[in-house]
Amino acid sequence: MPRQFRPLDRRVLWISFVALWLGAVVACVAKILTALIGLVTNLAFYGRWSFDFVSPAGTHLGQWMIAVPVIGGLIVGVMARWGSRAIRGHGIPEAMEQVLLNESRIPPRITWLKPVSSAVAIGTGGPFGAEGPIIATGGALGSLIAQLMHVTADERKTLLAAGAAAGMAAVFSAPISAVLLAVELLLFERRARSLIPVALAATVGTGIRYILEGNQPMFPMPDMAAPTLPALATYIVLGLLIGVVSVGITKLVYAVEDGFEKLPIHWMWWPALGGVVVGIVGYFMPLTLGVGYTNIASVLAGQFGLGTMLALCLLKLVSWLVALGSGTSGGTLAPLFTIGGAMGGVIGLALVHVAPWLQIDPRMAALICMAAIFAGASRAFLTSVVFAFETTQQPHGLLPLLGACAAAYLISGLMMRNTIMTEKIVRRGVRVPSDYAADYLDQIYVSDACSRDVVSLRANQTTGEIRDWLGCDGTTTKHQGFPVIDPHGKLVGVVTRRQIYQTSTPDNASLQSLITRPPLVVREDHTLREAADHMVESEVGRLIVVSKDAPHTMVGIVTRGDLLAAHAKRLKEARDAARQLGRKAVAP
Repeated sequence: MPRQFRPLDRRVLWISFVALWLGAVVACVAKILTALIGLVTNLAFYGRWSFDFVSPAGTHLGQWMIAVPVIGGLIVGVMARWGSRAIRGHGIPEAMEQVLLNESRIPPRITWLKPVSSAVAIGTGGPFGAEGPIIATGGALGSLIAQLMHVTADERKTLLAAGAAAGMAAVFSAPISAVLLAVELLLFERRARSLIPVALAATVGTGIRYILEGNQPMFPMPDMAAPTLPALATYIVLGLLIGVVSVGITKLVYAVEDGFEKLPIHWMWWPALGGVVVGIVGYFMPLTLGVGYTNIASVLAGQFGLGTMLALCLLKLVSWLVALGSGTSGGTLAPLFTIGGAMGGVIGLALVHVAPWLQIDPRMAALICMAAIFAGASRAFLTSVVFAFETTQQPHGLLPLLGACAAAYLISGLMMRNTIMTEKIVRRGVRVPSDYAADYLDQIYVSDACSRDVVSLRANQTTGEIRDWLGCDGTTTKHQGFPVIDPHGKLVGVVTRRQIYQTSTPDNASLQSLITRPPLVVREDHTLREAADHMVESEVGRLIVVSKDAPHTMVGIVTRGDLLAAHAKRLKEARDAARQLGRKAVAP
């Protein structure tokens, strides 16, 4: 008898307890990583020993600053060559690949190689955010802890996602969007048994950040008024435009990566080549160096002029494209937010002068474009909306954010098959889920799908009788298995055609003697999902359906064919279009 589904069990308590501690540890690791990035930045650009998280933009190295990203790229290349190639890139696709193909088992060395390599890459001017490495490191730490425990692959995935969510929450003080990111990019599901531990880890991660950094929003903005209807419509149109831009940026990322693949030198040297471009761009536009969180805050607060935002948008894009395509270590969120925010600020200022009657706020335009570009590139739709709200705490931004991100998501989905997060692993042959729908089989009871007209045999019948009956080749003899009942009508087992036709079985043997194990049954109040799982676990193609009130009374039989037939209604609802208004109702 299959187990009745329960949304939660006692193991969730244990996994949640581990997730709480994991969230605290990852939050401390996030603080250590930001301090390490600060140390490398201070040493590389200012020649001082300090852990302060500073921007490289204030350096006075002159032309020597071009060499700093090159040196960082060399170090990262060496670490990837003789440490682990998995540290290359921004970390989230690699974590997705481990979830989908390797039962969420991330090699332990990634736990320290990823943050150290990222600190070197970002600290030496790499145009990346710290959030990608933190997410990857948190996920690796969660996977490592789970590998040391006696847990299932699903529970290991939950702890990996919990570590990643705690990392993002600790960096941005954005626990809800961190949970949504875990759901949309790592868990590929929304179940209570995984959602609760992830949410608890993100909560603790944010709480630790409050203690260490305070509870101020990551990107503080002046209070903005609610958008007017013309402004709201314009913001949605901006979302459509940014959706196209996000598709173009995604294609550019992989075009640059493909270009590096064609170089006649070992990939270990690619980050250094990318560092040359980063250094040259940084020499002319120092704001492009490093994580650029202060740049995002300045754009959203309206502190940059039109020329600065335009230059930041274009030059950050060039620097980031080359650096990411070269395979160095760093995140994508902050660069995309910088590019999208600066682009939105430029468009917003232009609209203020060209069409003042639209009542566009350039800061609001920057905010929605910042979120929309990530929604279009990653298709983490809910994450993008909530993240922009959590990091700015602008309640009047929620409505335009929702519309603009939905528009960007729509355009991205129509124009691009894969995303900036999935293209890399799809090229390796990984099938990435794109939709998270409820299990259709879990919505149908066995009683509604089973066959009630069951051909059964009596326990006292002989093998010879049944062989003669099967030889008649009637419509009732086509089945591969038959339930057997005793003289009182109770189910005693199932016999198959193979058992009946075994040469070692004499003709006078009763069917009762052929039954070697209790019947595999399912109650009529079980779901088809539970029945399907029971079939897989028992390696059979049919189950006897018994009454929920009388477990020995047979009421039907459910087969693999019934499971497949149950999907007919789902396919019909999804594919068949018809006008319903005015049609005569059909009684159920």
